[in-house]
Amino acid sequence: MTGKRLLVLARRDHTEAMRVAAGLTLADNTVTLVFMDRPVEETPQNVAHYEMVETCGVAVATTVPVLGTQLPLWDAAALARAIAHSQGVVSV
Repeated sequence: MTGKRLLVLARRDHTEAMRVAAGLTLADNTVTLVFMDRPVEETPQNVAHYEMVETCGVAVATTVPVLGTQLPLWDAAALARAIAHSQGVVSV
């Protein structure tokens, strides 16, 4: 059985959202993580969680412009399309 296309919105707790996104891949889901609200703090815990997200194959984007980042920057229309095409949305 193939997993679902899931979208994780990292709105309040970026660290927890990264953990949730990585965990959702365990059930063979295709997961996209979108950082929202503010740039992600560069703490040792966030760095470790981000490495885990990358290892699990989670696609990552942001709605907050951050200089020097390689993450795709999504506007409201891109976010709306992602929500519409997902089979489930988790807001953290």
